[in-house]
Parts: sequence; structure tokens; C-alpha cells
Amino acid sequence: MKLLTFIEEGQQKLGVKTEQGIVHITAALEEIPVLEGQVVPQTVHEVIDGGADALAALAAYVDQVLSAADRGPSTHVLVESELTLGPCVTHPNKIICVGLNYRKHAEETNAPIPQYPILFNKFNNTLTGHGADVSLAERVTSKVDYECELVIVIGTKAKYVTKEDALSHVFGYCNVNDLSARDLQLRTQQWLLGKSLDGFSPLGPYLVTADEVGDPNNLGIRTLVNGEQRQNSNTSDMIFHCDEIVSYISQHMTLVPGDIILTGTPEGVVLGLSEDKQVYLKDGDVVTIEVEKLGTLTNRMVAEQR
Repeated sequence: MKLLTFIEEGQQKLGVKTEQGIVHITAALEEIPVLEGQVVPQTVHEVIDGGADALAALAAYVDQVLSAADRGPSTHVLVESELTLGPCVTHPNKIICVGLNYRKHAEETNAPIPQYPILFNKFNNTLTGHGADVSLAERVTSKVDYECELVIVIGTKAKYVTKEDALSHVFGYCNVNDLSARDLQLRTQQWLLGKSLDGFSPLGPYLVTADEVGDPNNLGIRTLVNGEQRQNSNTSDMIFHCDEIVSYISQHMTLVPGDIILTGTPEGVVLGLSEDKQVYLKDGDVVTIEVEKLGTLTNRMVAEQR
């Protein structure tokens, strides 16, 4: 299943992507009764928290809505291109990031291969959706870089889980552009500042359930800037694979439903180029992130409003 969040009258609404369009769950519930005994989730976090039962109820209700739409015009099935999307996970308890997690990326930046996952965090202020403009924050940075990444979304509480059991705690996956202000990131030994400017984690467009993704470490991943391919790799190049990452983090902190883990970026970032070839993102640049099976995430970079 592919879930998304869209904005309607200033509020975040749950949508489900289907071949017919986006099913507006809240609007449908106002007119189409649920099956007896079913409780249909109305936010993405209610789906994640509810696990298999919530997904089953949601799937059954979406079928009801589509059946009704087949019998006549429906206001509950929307055209995706007409929607304003929000981040596909709206309020994660934790945003955990893994640095230098692709072998060729570590090599291009002349960094040693990590012996353990390098962890840092971002905050909810960085979240935005597909199609949103992202400020380049020129008052504080002049070196904003793109980073395509696969995101793990936790589905069930995980503490001290084994590598073999780790992926059973995953709800699904999505795209992120882990935007990075390199001058701020490298100002000190702590990367947080350069990673946590407003809007620096466009997330989406869809949260795709794990069953539709399969092996998360066998997915194509790439970045386009103004249509030019800049990154092109596969998640198999990760130094620490998704199961290792979830297990490792769970040894040190409890992961809860809705937590998101950004798993690192492959080679091809601006920082990996020689200084004479480094051209950082500028006003008007359009950045597209694509991870196989997860859709396309596109955002325009804009000058900071003063």
C-alpha cells in the first residue's frame, strides 16, 4: 500500500494511492459507512500504530470507496497532481540519520570506512513534502548540497532486536532528500547544524509498506538536478544494511512506531567533487530524488525570503 499526506484547508489528511486516484479517507468516512466491526485509521500515524489490523481495515475500506466510485462520480477519489502534499510521515518521534553509509560515497569524500554506523539526528522542523519549495537559507549558508536517501519507517517497538529479526519491525520505506549545508556541517565535529535547517528533509511522496518493497538493499537510487543525473547507485552499496542499522540502533535506544531512519547517501554529491568543480544548489534549482518502488520526490530550491 502507498500512503501519503495532503494538505486541505490547512490540515493534514490521509490519502491512499490507487490506480483510480488518491482516496481521501476522512471525506469518504463522512458518507460511506465502514464494514461492521472495522475501525478505519484517519492519519498516517494511526495506520503505523495500528499495524496489520489497521492496514487490513484501511485496505478493505479503500475497496469499498472504489466500488462506490465505479457506480458513479465520486468526490472521494482525488487527482494526485492537484494536491498539495505534506511529509508522508508527519510527526516522527525520532529522526535518526546514518552518515557515510555508502562505500563509494566514503571513498569520494576521502573518509575512512566506518567501523560502526555514524549516527546523528535531525528534527521535525526539517520535514516538508513533495512539491514544496525549500529555502536555501543564504543568511547562514552558501553551500547547500543534495543527498538522496532511503528512509526506514519503524512499525513496531524495537529494543535489543537481532539483525535477523530487525526488518520485521519495519512498517515501510520512503524517499528523503537529506539536504546539507556543508559549510555549517563541517564547521565543527558535530554535523547537526548543517543538517537541521528548516525544510531540509523533504520526505515522500509516499510511505510504501514493506511488503511492496521487498529487499530494501536491492533498490536503485538516484538524484537529478534540473534533469541532470548527479547520483546513480543501488542500496546494495550500503556499508551497513538496513537490518544491521535497525538492530544496531535498537541496542542503544528504543525505536517506536513512526520513528524514521535516514540510511545514508551514495556517491555523486557536490562535496565529493574537487573544489574547482563544486557548484552548490542555487535559487531555482529543481532536485528530484528517486528510490526504486518509492516514487519520485521533487522540490525546488528558492532564495531565502527577507
